[in-house]
Parts: sequence; C-alpha cells; structure tokens
Amino acid sequence: MEDPSKGTGSGRPDPFPGTVSTETGTILARSENSAPGVAVIDSDERRPDALGDRPTTGNGKAMAAMGFSQAVDNSEGGLINTFFPLIGAAFGVGESMLGLLSAISKFARMIFGPFWAMLADKYGRKKILILVTGVWGLWTVASGFAPNFTWLLILYSISVIGTVASEPIINGLLPDLFKQSQRGRAYGTIRAIGTGVGIVIGPAIGLFAMGDNPDGDAWRYAMWTMGGISILSGVLIAMWVKDPRQNTAREDMMAEAGTFKVADAVRLFKIPTVSLMAGMVVLVTSLVLLAFYPNFLVVERGLTIFQATLAMSAFSIGAVFSSYLGGRLADVFVRKFGEKGRIMLMQIYLVAFGATVAVATQIPYEGFAAGTTLSFLLGLVFSIGFSGCVLPMVSNVVPRQLSATAFAMLFSFIQGGITALMALGLGFLAEAFSSQMMFLWFVVVPYLLNALYWTLFYRTYPKDVALQKERTALVEAGRF
Repeated sequence: MEDPSKGTGSGRPDPFPGTVSTETGTILARSENSAPGVAVIDSDERRPDALGDRPTTGNGKAMAAMGFSQAVDNSEGGLINTFFPLIGAAFGVGESMLGLLSAISKFARMIFGPFWAMLADKYGRKKILILVTGVWGLWTVASGFAPNFTWLLILYSISVIGTVASEPIINGLLPDLFKQSQRGRAYGTIRAIGTGVGIVIGPAIGLFAMGDNPDGDAWRYAMWTMGGISILSGVLIAMWVKDPRQNTAREDMMAEAGTFKVADAVRLFKIPTVSLMAGMVVLVTSLVLLAFYPNFLVVERGLTIFQATLAMSAFSIGAVFSSYLGGRLADVFVRKFGEKGRIMLMQIYLVAFGATVAVATQIPYEGFAAGTTLSFLLGLVFSIGFSGCVLPMVSNVVPRQLSATAFAMLFSFIQGGITALMALGLGFLAEAFSSQMMFLWFVVVPYLLNALYWTLFYRTYPKDVALQKERTALVEAGRF
C-alpha cells in the first residue's frame, strides 16, 4: 500500500479527515506536511481574520456607506409622514390615507425583508444593496411626478419595497467584514452614522416647505431630492463596500444568530416569558404614534412643515440618549433587585412614556418652542424600555441559536403586523375625530394597561432565566 504521507501520483498530498469549526461553519482541513491530524486555522478567506487577534482594518468607508444607506432608507418613511399635509391638500385626501401609506411601509418590511435577504444570498449582497439602495431610488423620484393620489400610492408602494432591504442585508454583511470582538462597535457605529445623517436629512429636505404658506409642490421636490440621495448611497456602496463572499448560503450567513423557522417559533411559545412577550407587543403602540405625530404637529399644534422636521430631529436626538440611558438604568436595577429589576424598570418606563405622550398630545399649546421641547422629551423616554428591558430579557430566556427566530417572531411578524393593521384603521379614526383623541385611547391607555400586564413577568421571567442558564451550562459541558 502506498504511504499516504508521500502524496498521490499527481503530486498532491492526500487530505486527511478532520474538521475545524469556525464562525462561518465547519471547514475540512489538512495538517501541514500532510501529517495525520487537523491543522490549526485562525481565520478563513470568507471572513478575514474572523478568529484572529489582528484588528480588521480598511472598512471605515464601508461603514460610512452602509450607515448612510440606512439613514436614507429610514428617512423615506418619515418623509411621507412629515409632508402629508401638503400631499393631502394637493390630492384632497385626509389622515385615513396617511394611515394607509404608513401601513404599506410596515407590511413591506414584514414581507419583503426576508425576500431581499434570500436574493442577496443567491446573487451577492453588494449587488442587491446597490440595486435596492441606489437604483431603486428612481422609484422615489418617480413618486414625485405622481399626477394623482392613486399613482402616488402605486409608486410609493413600489419604492418602499426596496427601502426595507438594506437593514437585513447589512446585518448579514457585517460579520464578514469585522472579527467577532469588533462587531459590537461596528453595529453601533453604523447605527450612529445612520441616526446622525437622518437627523440632518429631515430638516435639510424640510427647507423646501419653509414658511407659513409653503409651495404646494414642496413634497414633490422632497421626493426628488430623497430619490437622488438614495441613488448617491448606492454609488457609495459600489465604491466603498467590498463583499468578501459574493454568493453565500443562507444557513452560513446566519450561522451565528440562527435562521427563522416556523417549527422553532412555535416551540419558543413553550417558554412562558416569550408567550407573555407576544401579548405585550400588542400594547406597544408607539410606532403608531410616530406615524401620525408629525402631521399632528402641523395640523393641530400650528407648526410649519419645516418646523415639524426640526421637532422630529429633536425627537431623534432624544432617542439616541434614551437608548444609552436605558442600558445604564437596567444595569443599575439588575444590580439592586436582581432579575426582577428589568421588570420594575419596564413598568416605570411604560407609565412614564404614557404620561409623556399625554402631556405632549393632550395639553393645548401652539408654537415651535413647545413642540420641539416636548418632542425631545418624547424621544428621551422613547427607547428606555426596549433597549434596557425587552431586548435583554428575550436574549436571556431563549437558546442563543434561536435568538434570531425569537426576535423575528416577536417584533417583525407579530408587532409589525399588528402595527400595520392599527395604522390602517387608526387613520380613519383620526380623520373622523382627531389625532389627539386617537393618541389618548390608542397610545396612552395601552401603555398604562401594559404596565399592569407586566406584573405577570414577576412569576415567569426569573424562572426562565435560571432554566436557560442551566441549558447553557449543559451545552458547554457537552451534556445537553
């Protein structure tokens, strides 16, 4: 028998059986000099230095391009909400149609987010990003030429199908550009860039509607400008983003977070905390508030459209601080009260946000100063519960490989679907009565009821955390 260590007749050494587990899956490997065993691999060509100690460099421009892309996509929905008073006047429609436009964007996120991710897997993530972020901006430009509301509805619906694509694709691309120890900072940097650019884009485009009697076509100029910015973001991605893996398997791209499977989603309901979370998100109606709030500032509080864009930027600035504050407050509550601390903080947050919404929408006032101040306060409270309580609690009770399934089920499917349906129906209520009434009964009251609902978590959450810790320990010991 021929000695395998001498190689084959073709001059190539025979591979020896063995595998190395990396962050992108399991790689067949051979040892150096064809000696039996498995070589030590600290990185692979698909994820440069993913497991190594050297920092990944040269991706600063890529982060800037992707952050800019997210800012553009996030700003397009706000554009319709802010400029709706001019759109309504131009086409003779009321707030019921604002609810319809808002619902369309939310349904698009539910349905087409996974669709674009699958196309990106098949044809390459950079190619799809350029398509949906850059080329797709032409549909936003076309929306500005709509001759009537029916055509605006059609063109805007097509445009938002692409708008929802960048976030899931970028989330899948980042692990290939940064090693594990750098990814938290990378995600945070892109979100910060996206938020910062978004804060500037809103008022900048709002300049088209300055004054008490803005040009009736200002919303068209805004659409054309936003479409042009979207095309620019596609150019930046083409120049600055490099996809290490042009064609990827869906299972490989999502290996670290897990993929969404219906069977897994159903099994997650056996965790009491997850079941309670599914009921809780029905009462989280703040996304409805954001859909109608800019129009409320203009129609019922006397701000100009340009002033409303500044007020919403103030809200965004407050929300940035809110995310940071929520995490820090949660740490304090957990140290002082244990696992029940997050539940206590969430109840405090729910009451505080409900009260803040009541002050901002139920107390009569007029003027830019009051509107901007109250909008900033809304933002300052807005994200405390989600960042400090909800997200960590879900992560603490579900197996790590099912975390993506849990988040998709709770927040993309359940909350996204309910919010879309509510926006569709509440637009008619706001038009029939007033946005002020709608905010009271469908934002303030649900948040106060939710604070009572969260009392149920005291019995389930600490037990579920303990059980998940046991499961994790068994997995690490190889006994699960």
